[in-house]
Amino acid sequence: MGYRIRKTRILLSALLMLAACHAAPYCDEENAANPAPVGAAFAHPGLLHTRADLERMRVKAAAKAEPWYAGFLLLKDHPQSSAEWKTRGGFERVSRDRNDNTHNADLWQDANAAYQNALMWAITGEQAHARKAIEILNAWASELKTIEGHDKQLAAGLYGFKLANAAEIMLHTDSGWTDADAGRFRAMLMDVFYPVIRNFATFANGNWDGACLKMMMATGVFCDDREIFDRAVDYLNHGEGNGRLTHYVINEAGQCQESGRDQQHTQLGLALLAETCEMGWNQGLDLYGANENRLLKGFEYTAKYNLGYDVPFVSYTDTTGKYVHERISEKGRGRLRPIYEMALNHYAVRRGLNAPYTRRAAESIRPEGAAFQADHPGFGTLLFTR
Repeated sequence: MGYRIRKTRILLSALLMLAACHAAPYCDEENAANPAPVGAAFAHPGLLHTRADLERMRVKAAAKAEPWYAGFLLLKDHPQSSAEWKTRGGFERVSRDRNDNTHNADLWQDANAAYQNALMWAITGEQAHARKAIEILNAWASELKTIEGHDKQLAAGLYGFKLANAAEIMLHTDSGWTDADAGRFRAMLMDVFYPVIRNFATFANGNWDGACLKMMMATGVFCDDREIFDRAVDYLNHGEGNGRLTHYVINEAGQCQESGRDQQHTQLGLALLAETCEMGWNQGLDLYGANENRLLKGFEYTAKYNLGYDVPFVSYTDTTGKYVHERISEKGRGRLRPIYEMALNHYAVRRGLNAPYTRRAAESIRPEGAAFQADHPGFGTLLFTR
């Protein structure tokens, strides 16, 4: 279905559902675990950050309250948060491949800069940050036609997610981003990014599916497309690939599909699933709680091992049959990624559950700084502490 047809259907549906929209409990954290009303419109902003989240960051940073302020300083001082960032794109073609990385770094660095400037705009109100985020979004939306290469799903999923989160903030604040420019950005998501991730990455380790999952959900929300959003939810629960929740966190102990590969990819995969669940929560779905909080078990297992403790391990062959692991991997052990604050603040703060190793991991690297390249949002102490 083309973008114009999809947009027309969305507009007609929105008219029919207007009354339900006003009644939806999405922004009320006390009700956020309730299922979304049938036919309800999406909450905006409603990807990683709600309006209440952005306001909390603004208030805490202005008051220099800890630990938020320390996290804010890390965001503020990062080069890609600067309103003086020199936009690197856009370009018609991006490739992520071992032998062809054409404009790959340009896209991921600009994606970070768009997202981080959008956050800085929401937190500080400084118009220069809004102009920079808009400049980056418009530059790529006006030029990008194709994402290629062996790792194209990772490029589209990871970098597109940062762009979509930036766009969600800019569209739903008084940023000055025009409807025409936002429309071009929507078209880019639907025509360039979505075709790359639409069928997930069932041939690969689970972090590939995770990248597709979070980008698909973000696309559904930003483009007000319930079909796309529901496709992501269904895959998280019932998909055939390694990124399905119970195919990634493979058992009740919390062992992960990539635990026998290395610890950096295991943490990557868990974080991508958490980001998907966070968006679901902001839209009224408790995906975090699926399969008796299976994702928490994955975080606890992985945090415990990377903090130096022993964990059980069973030999495991993944859904593709290509990846067989007989023992847990020590590669990357102890190098904690900035992914733990989001999970901790959901499970321990929102839900009141015990998460001792996730807590220790978060505390040991607090305040969280930037992620590796564009793998995660980073800066979780500022963004997710409640």
